[in-house]
Amino acid sequence: MKRCPACKRVEPDDALTFCRADGTPLVSDTGSPSAEIDTAKFGSSPVASEVETSVLPQHATDDGMGRPTGSTTVLDRQRTIGGTRELSKPKPRKAIVAMAVMVVAALATSAYFYLSRNNRTAIESVAVLPFVNTSGDPNMEYLSDGLTESLIYNLSQLPSLRVIPRSSVFRYKGKEADPQIVSRELGVRAVLEGRVVQRGEDLSISVELIDTLENKVLWGQQYNRKLTDALAMQQEMSKEISERLRVSLSSEEESRLTKRQTESAEAYQAYLKGRYYWNKRTEAGIKKGTEYFQQAVVLDPTYALAYTGLADSYQVLPDYSATPAREVAQKAKAAAARAIELDSNLAEAHTSLALIKERYDWDFAGSEREFKRAIELNPNYATTHQWYADLLDSLGRSEEARTEIVRAQQLEPLNLIISTTVGANLLSARQYDQAIEQFKKTIEMDPNFPTAHAQMARAYERKGRYEDAITETNKAIALAGRFTGIVADLGYIYARSGNKAEANKILGELIERAKTEYVSAYDIASVYAGLGEKEKVFAWLEKAFQEKSFAMVGLKSDQYWDSLRSDPRFADLLRRVGLPQ
Repeated sequence: MKRCPACKRVEPDDALTFCRADGTPLVSDTGSPSAEIDTAKFGSSPVASEVETSVLPQHATDDGMGRPTGSTTVLDRQRTIGGTRELSKPKPRKAIVAMAVMVVAALATSAYFYLSRNNRTAIESVAVLPFVNTSGDPNMEYLSDGLTESLIYNLSQLPSLRVIPRSSVFRYKGKEADPQIVSRELGVRAVLEGRVVQRGEDLSISVELIDTLENKVLWGQQYNRKLTDALAMQQEMSKEISERLRVSLSSEEESRLTKRQTESAEAYQAYLKGRYYWNKRTEAGIKKGTEYFQQAVVLDPTYALAYTGLADSYQVLPDYSATPAREVAQKAKAAAARAIELDSNLAEAHTSLALIKERYDWDFAGSEREFKRAIELNPNYATTHQWYADLLDSLGRSEEARTEIVRAQQLEPLNLIISTTVGANLLSARQYDQAIEQFKKTIEMDPNFPTAHAQMARAYERKGRYEDAITETNKAIALAGRFTGIVADLGYIYARSGNKAEANKILGELIERAKTEYVSAYDIASVYAGLGEKEKVFAWLEKAFQEKSFAMVGLKSDQYWDSLRSDPRFADLLRRVGLPQ
């Protein structure tokens, strides 16, 4: 015999009684459940389902990959709960005990979530790592990359949240990235990881959000939808992520976060493909991306982001091909203007228009207004600060430029072109030693980045280290090909070093190539400047002015022209371009 500790009743040893604290029996002497417990309800287990499918924070013990051990992640659950489990039927009494334990566990878990959510401070920074394409089909990379970029874009609309832009996070693509290391390198509190599986028209996406400071999974989810629902799904993810980060949203910000740029699934997929190819930054990639952006605006003529993609494609094409700026300038301007007409609050569109006004219209005041408007709309868009820094450098406002490029680097610490632009700003300010150190840092991040080598060569030339300058320029050519701008730099350095024979050989190459492809007159003028042939310099600069070469915006800051600045003809050129004296 035994006595129940709650109600003090004496029962046989094999009896089972559950009591409330007040002694009211919940289960009769026979073991049958009373009417107050519905075993059918708990047997199908909404509680068990909740426990099984939730991500439960655990004690922060490290499994060696920066993740908490013992926690269940979404990606793990795919392996453990993907199929139906055959459970043995417990004896009635044991089943009741098990259900009671689950009730207690579920209540404790709910309380934990409630308390932790309501006491947790907002997370102010996040990196969205490139989603992993697990479909085994390389043709679906556009989808995993595109969804990543869409999430980054949506979350970047929130001024209270710092979101690491694409150019920094995509350095981790194809790598096993440890969230803790990513957090330290990018200076963020949270990291989002995801996997994408597509089979035919079915799309499955698994995501998990990790708080790297507390070393725990904040949230995880699996989405199973049709491919045509990809747009709605990424907007749903954006809203859920912002809630899990406890980002406080105004009604305007929430509207911006959930706003659909297009209702056309086909236009959205064309846009994703356009960005995928545009981001390759090759002539072929940019041209293919342009085709997809054009498809997107045909499918949805009101799709503002697609017009921004067109503007970006047109305006960078001269940087990666022999396309004259005059062939694409008006197309770029029209596309950017149309994007702003459709959505005046699109920071990317104002940034694109600002660069067009600077490079192709030489409307520097108008360019600055557009940059400021873009920053007002989205202060965390690093590209705006980077390009604005370039404009300020061109205007001779190097200290203001420094402020902008440092801000860009704070937003994107691993962005190679921004890191290089930091060095270029120091170069424009004639701080050559500091510039060299900065270019070295960029090259340490990626030894195969040609622009950093080309800029390093310019700094070495200013220091009179001609052999080092020639070596760095040849590295840039080996990595990027014989782009005319880099080849012209080599000719200039040879001329400055006293090797006029090599300088003239390069000059001959550029003039010959100009017969069959576009070669900027500005580049040819720079080689003549190295040779000290002033009359030819001014003749070719005049040609560059007439052809509206976008390189002319560097007339005030570029080092090639230092020996010409006292000449009245140079001051006249500055005036006609619209640059300050």
